[in-house]
Amino acid sequence: MTSAESFRIERDSIGEKEVPSHAYYGIQTLRAYENFRITGLTVHPEMIRSLAHIKKAAAVTNCEIGILDKKITGAIVQACEEIADGRFDGSFILDPIQGGAGTSINMNANEVIANRAIEILGGKRGDYRTVNPNDHVNCGQSTNDVVPTAGKITCLRLLGNVQIELKRLCQVLHEKSREFDHVLKMGRTQMQDAVPIRLGQEFEAYAVAVDRDVRRMEAAMNEMHTINMGGTAIGTGLNADEKYLKRIVPNLEAIVHLGLVQAYNLIDGTSNLDSFVAVSGTVKACAVTLSKIANDLRLMSSGPRTGFGEINLPAKQNGSSIMPGKVNPVIPEVVNQVAFHVIGNDMTVTMAAEAGQLELNAFEPIIFYNIFQSIDTLRHAVNTFIDNCVTGITANEDRCRQMVEGSIGIITAICPYVGYQKAADIAKEALKTGKSIRELIVGENLLTQEALDCILNPVSMTQPGISGKE
Repeated sequence: MTSAESFRIERDSIGEKEVPSHAYYGIQTLRAYENFRITGLTVHPEMIRSLAHIKKAAAVTNCEIGILDKKITGAIVQACEEIADGRFDGSFILDPIQGGAGTSINMNANEVIANRAIEILGGKRGDYRTVNPNDHVNCGQSTNDVVPTAGKITCLRLLGNVQIELKRLCQVLHEKSREFDHVLKMGRTQMQDAVPIRLGQEFEAYAVAVDRDVRRMEAAMNEMHTINMGGTAIGTGLNADEKYLKRIVPNLEAIVHLGLVQAYNLIDGTSNLDSFVAVSGTVKACAVTLSKIANDLRLMSSGPRTGFGEINLPAKQNGSSIMPGKVNPVIPEVVNQVAFHVIGNDMTVTMAAEAGQLELNAFEPIIFYNIFQSIDTLRHAVNTFIDNCVTGITANEDRCRQMVEGSIGIITAICPYVGYQKAADIAKEALKTGKSIRELIVGENLLTQEALDCILNPVSMTQPGISGKE
């Protein structure tokens, strides 16, 4: 755009600026756009939706108490609903990492809503005498209660999405545990043969761990239900009508249906961001669980000829540009990498929450950017983990059986019958000669074949509380 007709002149406390005439955003958004070109990305769509719902609730509340004209309210509400539907995502042009504690994204929302409301009322964009971004759209609010509230609503929605995938993963792991329940294999501790375990038991343990992460996440989500709307700048509620203060949260809850409640202490709710640290921590814990499972799957599927080779992962793509026929565990590998990323994001969230000073934390933008990114990437990782890996895992039963029979680890089950020292001597002899534990036990007439069959019964060796003793 080069001609003067392509721009409109807007003014703020700093001065004048040309704003593209077609733009729904205004001068403050444009300044922020020029100042904060950091990631090359824009604010998360769910954050935009959350802001629209907050602005709608504020307009409705201000109208109920007689502060905002019904005609203006109607236009603001319509604009907010259109934004929440995603029709104006392209007008939210700001980088998610920005200075000013989120003032820029709050004003981006205020300006887009105001200009769309002006348009609805038959006016011209930029004519803020009709609908003003600050006096009308931002009435009774501050960036410092709007932005953290939008962040919490967004977290709740995104966490709900990842929980759906995690519960699906739990279900698939439970199914695999039943499918593999009869497969006996060697358990290992510190990468050395330990005692036998059933493959199904390992998968059931994975399911239990993921389920625990789901429940841990639900507990952390409870902290997201408490919001500081009505606190305005520092939690004292300055410039918010008393009737607005009482109605804003119930009105917002009626729109979002997330169980929102107003903070008992709005100053605390404005200055302290530890609840986001709690959420980030649970996402990190879940990522650690998934990464450990991915590690196990890579080990158990290693080979196929010279590794453990106990399970087969679905072949998804060629594993090498130079080694024909090589297939790598690419899905567990991407789960590992997402976990590393989430762990790093958690450190950023922790440091940003700690860095707040006095009545406000200026670093909410980086907190939200990292939390939203962690939740989204975790959800996508779980999705591909289920569909492209876990569902298609098969067991190499013969390989598992051979390693159990060839391992000295089964001596542990025999130890109570021959004594620790004798068991240790047999284990050493097995390692030295290559003979099996069974062969040495029978050869020395320590136990009969029948007794060994009873002791080495797969269930008695792997089920707590069940003994092979007669």
